[in-house]
Parts: sequence; structure tokens; C-alpha cells
Amino acid sequence: MAAVHLENIYKRYKGTAQAAVEDVSLSVKDGEFMVLLGPSGCGKSTTLRMIAGLESISEGTLAIGDRKVNDVPAKDRDISMVFQSYALYPHMSVADNLAFGLKRRHVAPAEITSRVNAAAAVLGLTELLARKPAALSGGQRQRVALGRAIVREPKAFLFDEPLSNLDASLRVRTRNELVRLHKQLDATIIYVTHDQVEAMTMGQRICVMNKGRVAQIGKPLDVYRQPADAFVARFLGNPPMNVLKARLHTDQGQPAVRLAGASMSLARWNRQVGAGLPREGEVLIGMRPEEISVETAVEGANSLRGVVSGVEPLGAETLVLVELDDGAGEVTARVHRDITASLGDRIGLRVPESAIYLFDAHTEKSIPHDGLQ
Repeated sequence: MAAVHLENIYKRYKGTAQAAVEDVSLSVKDGEFMVLLGPSGCGKSTTLRMIAGLESISEGTLAIGDRKVNDVPAKDRDISMVFQSYALYPHMSVADNLAFGLKRRHVAPAEITSRVNAAAAVLGLTELLARKPAALSGGQRQRVALGRAIVREPKAFLFDEPLSNLDASLRVRTRNELVRLHKQLDATIIYVTHDQVEAMTMGQRICVMNKGRVAQIGKPLDVYRQPADAFVARFLGNPPMNVLKARLHTDQGQPAVRLAGASMSLARWNRQVGAGLPREGEVLIGMRPEEISVETAVEGANSLRGVVSGVEPLGAETLVLVELDDGAGEVTARVHRDITASLGDRIGLRVPESAIYLFDAHTEKSIPHDGLQ
């Protein structure tokens, strides 16, 4: 296996003013599981295709191991790529599909047999080697596609949304298989997805992309707990973080924001006043749904009131949508399944100060509190 390094990578297409990928720098360690995460059109798949050699690089440097590969053809980069489409040969057996790439590279027959059997054992395909793709389930076909990459024993594995065609329960099982496979092979994996659950559960680190640029790189929980900007805060979380406009003011000498007619304490930002946090003006306040509690009567600091605009029972929990007073916006709270709120009910919301995030109203960059400087 090998590390993969991208330094100031750009991709520009003719006839377009905006670069599809802009100034992306990223280092994937040898044996690391890195996830490129972002919405459609953010540049994650284009970045992966440049690593694979399927797209040319307009500017910047790409290295696999110690070798610069900007101008190296895809076939000579020693990587394996698994696509959303299985792309299996329908007239070939599972064994022949697994062996096809090795035969094309003139690997010795005994070595081919050894690698195919080893990959089949890892992926639970041993009993299926004689079958044709038409006789396989969707999950089995995806495992054959994975096996075809594994037998290559490449320097790096590239995955482009490989689980998108699978149903929900099969996606969960296949995610677990990929994590187990990564640990077993100690492989360098770069995995592209728009699914934050896949990113959070599979990646050792994640790279969140937005509009062709890197928004934030870090361990999944670190990015979740300390988002670099409002985009990352909204994108990573299900349901997403509530981000609303509020106004800064001073309450009994401490910084606070006014939202929906209520004052929200910002004591943790006390030393940030005059630095990252002005005394007055507009700011964005973020609150994760799971940190908000619903109460019939709520008073005092960090309490909001509004009217229930939606209730979504999910079994283990319930999502309650509340339209806040003064037209401040809608907030989602993720609460216990036994909640009795109904449409039109007037209720209170309690938001602990520890659950509050702040973002600059103009740049949307995070404003860290005193403990996160």
C-alpha cells in the first residue's frame, strides 16, 4: 500500500469560468481509510477520478507513494477503483470476473487461482465462484466488484459511491464488511460518498468538500463536534444542525444573543469579545436537534418558545419541528418517542449553553469559544 498526496490540485473544464476542483490539498496516509464527503457537484468524484487517472489535472501535484503521477496513465498507477455500477461481465462466472484483470496483466495461472480464492474467502464468495452475475443478488454483485479490486493488490483502493444501489439493510451490512476488510488488508482507501452516515461510521478521517474546495478535514467526531463553518455544521448531522440568524447583545455584562424574543447566554465566549466576537451585530447561532429538549413550560435563560409545525415519529425517537416566535425561523428537536406534542401546540424549548455554536454572519466561519482557541 502507499500514501496519496494532493497538493493545490485544480480541475478546469473548457468553457466554464468556475473550476470544478479548486486548490485541493490532501494527504492520505499509508493504510488510512479516508472519506471524501459532500453534496452532488462539490468536486469529490472529480477529485477521485483525478487520483485514478481518469481525469487530467489542470494544476497542482498528485503523488502516489513517492512517485509523482500527474502524467502517468491510469493503467500504470497501480490503483483499483470500484464504481457505483458493478460493471461485471454477464457471460463470465464470478471466478472469471475476479480473474479477468489479472489475466490481462499476464499473471501466472497459479498466482491467479491463489488470489481469486483468497479474495473469495475474505468476501464470502467461495460458494458462488461458478455462478454468473445474473444469479447473484445486488449485494453479492457488489462483493464481486470489490473482489475484482482486491485481487489486484494495488497501492490504493478508490471507491466512488459503491453502496448507492443497495437497499438500506444491505448498505449497513456492506459498510461493516468494508470496515472489516480495511482492517484485514491494512489497505489505503479513498472513499467518495454523499452519505454522512457512511462517512461517520467508516472513515478514519473525512474530508468535507463544498463547491470544489476542501471545507474541513479531520476525524469524524472531531468534525461533527467542531465544524469549521456553517456548511459543515449543517451537512454533518441527521437531522442537520439548526442554524438561525440572531443578534448579539450584552446581558448583565456577559455576551448573549437575542433570538425569538429570548436571550441566549454566551458566557463561554466572554474572552472572545473584541477578538472573534463583536459586542453587537448579526451572528449565526447553531443548535443540534439532539441537544434541544421540549418542555411545556420553560422560563429563564436559553429558553425559546414557539408553535409545533410538524411531528415526525421515527420509532425510537421523534422529530418535533417548531416555528419560533417573532418569525425567527423553524427549529427541529430530536426528542424521546413518548413526546405528546401535536400540530399547533405552543411549547417551550430548552437549549443548554454548551450546545450552542456561533458562526460569522458574513463568512459563515465558526467563532470558537474560549476553550477552542
